[in-house]
Amino acid sequence: LKYIADLDIPIKRGTFVEFRGGMVNISPIGQGASSVEMLEFQRYDKVHGVRKTMAEKLEGQFPDLGLQYSIGGQICFDAFPVGWDKTYCLRHIKAEKERSGLVYNQIHFFGDMVQKGGNDFEIYKDERTIGHTVVSPEDMMRELRELFDL
Repeated sequence: LKYIADLDIPIKRGTFVEFRGGMVNISPIGQGASSVEMLEFQRYDKVHGVRKTMAEKLEGQFPDLGLQYSIGGQICFDAFPVGWDKTYCLRHIKAEKERSGLVYNQIHFFGDMVQKGGNDFEIYKDERTIGHTVVSPEDMMRELRELFDL
């Protein structure tokens, strides 16, 4: 929290750290920011790398905790146990195959934060999925229409 308090950023509102079942969500500007403030911070963060820097500092400060940090959304990043990224869901697909014999021939994943350090990176790159980069819900719908000839 001291790190957040010392940040020189234009907006700070509300809750900065939230405990969400199995992970911690950290927002340098706080979850109380308005929609307009979130968009402003998103643009600011693209230039200044506030979340990336903060995640790297946490990782450096606490290297032995077994945590992974992923940037997602407009204003936050998550800290969670290594292996608890979005690929975690794929173990259920494997279990379903073992339990019922159901096999999925293809698994498509659509995400916007597919770069290293983004919260979609691991599942996007996973050999068990076909990853698609999208930038908006409309972009995803376009991709789906093309993919499934809709």
